[in-house]
Amino acid sequence: MPAFPEAARTALADEQLRANLRKATTTIRAKREAVVAERADWEELRAAGAAIKDRTLRHLDRYLLRFEERATEAGAVVHWARDAAEANGIVVDLVRAAGADEVIKVKSMVTQEIELNAALASAGIAAYETDLAELIVQLGDDLPSHILVPAIHRNRTQIRDIFRREMPDVPDDLTDEPAVLAAAARRHLRRKFLTARVAVSGANFAVAESGALVVVESEGNGRMCLTLPEVLISVVGIEKLVPTWADLEVMLQLLPRSSTGERMNPYTSTWRGVHPGDGPQEVHVVLLDNGRTDALADDVGRQALRCIRCSACLNVCPVYERTGGHAYGSPYPGPIGAILTPQLRGMRDDPVAASLPYASTLCGACYEACPVRIDIPAALVHLRARAVDATRGPLSPERAVMRAAAWTLAGPRRLGAAQRLAALAGALLGRRGRIGPLPGPLSAWTRTRDTRVPPAQSFRTWWRWNRRGTAE
Repeated sequence: MPAFPEAARTALADEQLRANLRKATTTIRAKREAVVAERADWEELRAAGAAIKDRTLRHLDRYLLRFEERATEAGAVVHWARDAAEANGIVVDLVRAAGADEVIKVKSMVTQEIELNAALASAGIAAYETDLAELIVQLGDDLPSHILVPAIHRNRTQIRDIFRREMPDVPDDLTDEPAVLAAAARRHLRRKFLTARVAVSGANFAVAESGALVVVESEGNGRMCLTLPEVLISVVGIEKLVPTWADLEVMLQLLPRSSTGERMNPYTSTWRGVHPGDGPQEVHVVLLDNGRTDALADDVGRQALRCIRCSACLNVCPVYERTGGHAYGSPYPGPIGAILTPQLRGMRDDPVAASLPYASTLCGACYEACPVRIDIPAALVHLRARAVDATRGPLSPERAVMRAAAWTLAGPRRLGAAQRLAALAGALLGRRGRIGPLPGPLSAWTRTRDTRVPPAQSFRTWWRWNRRGTAE
């Protein structure tokens, strides 16, 4: 993928994409605003959610070990994965050990992050997405462009065309009515639900005190995956922990209102280990780091690990609404992706990740919408500084200019000399009161910005002349 500026330029030229995004995000925003307004204690809930996540992150090592102990007691097998390659290897080995060559999947951002489907395909294992939007993306050989609604960039006519082209069992006269499309997807997936031996899921939350995992969804496909197969493999980012069921109660009030604009999710599934004769008889949990401990070490950037993947920040972001998710080059698009992706992937050798902290107007709408009070604008500014350090080194032109400015502003004589030089330069370079494009190193700044000509007389000179009677 190209860096964000180039990818965004391409997206902005797609009028259909912009229309689809505008309609979808406007609808979701309105639903969210209505249900949030019902809660007089919404700000208190936000503060509680942020406090729970911060407490968990401060003591993450302790809660992870507690979760492992409780999950193991219940019959689950807990695996630890340092990175994507390790996590993919664990899942592939487990699927092979089960004697399966296909898996069904619950919608999962973390499996998109580690590119699990591609790893399974390389091992000769077919992965079938069962979430309707993820199925649309998969059948269209596409990538998700939204955390909650992966196919938000498609309208229903485009979805109908994908189904006609890719589903072997749909009629030629398939219409684009939502109910008809949903029924076609149900028929397409039914055999997979009933015959698959292995399912793969993520988790919205993991409860440390009990070793339980939680998935919230709207369609019921997740519950089919979590109960019917013989083997269940759940890949979970280590930041998904909450300490207690009481903490989960707060999160389950924040998440549905912020994501789908509902008071509660239609399906909330919890599972813990193995229960003889009921559900999967082999349960595995893969706890994934993949850059999260690096983010945890950053006092400002660690806020991103509070995220509960509600997508509220995407739906209010003016940049996302115009470019869509693909421009971010990451499974995590929008404002949260702009601060999470650079920390998970690093910026030194990844130009896409290094460009993301600049994919924002810093308007602050994302912070106002975030249910766990992630100060995304502050994190963006912080990561911009890190991006300069990572990609341009200690001797970058920007750093040199800032150091020169600091040296100049630190001494009154140096500042006075700089003001006189600026006035002279303005007289030589200015045209009609403005300085236009300049050559050489200054062109990157001046080709898109005009600068006012500095005044011929500085305030210091004026003050000395008018208040002290002597010219400088």
